[in-house]
Amino acid sequence: MILKDKQFVDVRSPAEFEEYALPGAVNIPLFSNEERADIGTTYKKSGKETAIQEGLKIVGPKLSDHYKKMKELKRETEGKELVVYCWRGGMRSGSFVSTMQMLGIDCEQLPGGIRSIRKKIEYTFEHEAHYPKKYIVLSGGTGTAKTLMLEKLQLEGYPVIDLEGLANHRGSAFGQIGMQRKSQKQFELDLWQRIMELKNSSYIIIEGESRRIGDIFLPDFITEGKGNGRRLEVSLPIEQRLSVISDTYHPWEHHEDIKSAIERIKNKLTSNVYEKIIRSLERKDYRDVILLLLYHYYDPRYNHAFQKYEDTPLLIDADNIHENFRKIRNYLHYTIEGATLTPKG
Repeated sequence: MILKDKQFVDVRSPAEFEEYALPGAVNIPLFSNEERADIGTTYKKSGKETAIQEGLKIVGPKLSDHYKKMKELKRETEGKELVVYCWRGGMRSGSFVSTMQMLGIDCEQLPGGIRSIRKKIEYTFEHEAHYPKKYIVLSGGTGTAKTLMLEKLQLEGYPVIDLEGLANHRGSAFGQIGMQRKSQKQFELDLWQRIMELKNSSYIIIEGESRRIGDIFLPDFITEGKGNGRRLEVSLPIEQRLSVISDTYHPWEHHEDIKSAIERIKNKLTSNVYEKIIRSLERKDYRDVILLLLYHYYDPRYNHAFQKYEDTPLLIDADNIHENFRKIRNYLHYTIEGATLTPKG
């Protein structure tokens, strides 16, 4: 199922929807968070029939509003099939679909609900390792514009999986700054969707991430593919790295968040370096803050991790982003045109 070809309607509660939802889904909840909790309590105390009666009392007054929203959605998404889902494809979505169909709105129920998609995701992640693709891994220190180059490659149609983009996290102690937190389930759903889009590709391009991106854990097949992949080591002059980081994080807009992040890594810095960073931050000398963090936190940690690799990467080390991108694209073109990419091991 290619999810983007449909318009999904999620009738679960707002809290369930917020945790994770199908791509592009519109939330038309039958019950508020509190109403759902109350019905659950009624079900446990008084049984299914009483809970159903309570649910009908709540939903009845909302029917007119639900109809208006569905009618408007049908008009706005002309040409797309309306697919309604709840958690397990039970009474919530079933009754909603039946009612809308009686009112003349053509829509379908997602069999098995969003739980059926979760099962597909789990199956895919478990079995993907048995059908390994060739991985091209962009590695490099913080500020070498790896994410920017992945985004440009994806726009040009290359088979990119932007893990940081999917996780809504830049993969460091500062990675959540300016980003909306995403749940593990939503990340896995979005990753699965991208994998389905790339299922006919013989290779995948990713960034060299660790096992975790913020609070998000990567599936084993991604970690294994990265470990066995062909690494392209990207570097940039320090001034360009400073510009990339500044343009990415906009530190002047997130002063307090940056201060909090520095406090979280305080024990990984010497007291002298920590005090220098704080003084620079107080002066709002963000360039100096970034420079100190690169020299005393990011680069030492990256160099330590780099030593664990046994292979020799292909160096992408021009003095500007444009030239680095050109080198990467040329390498990919050569690979696509017939070079053999053989996974290690």
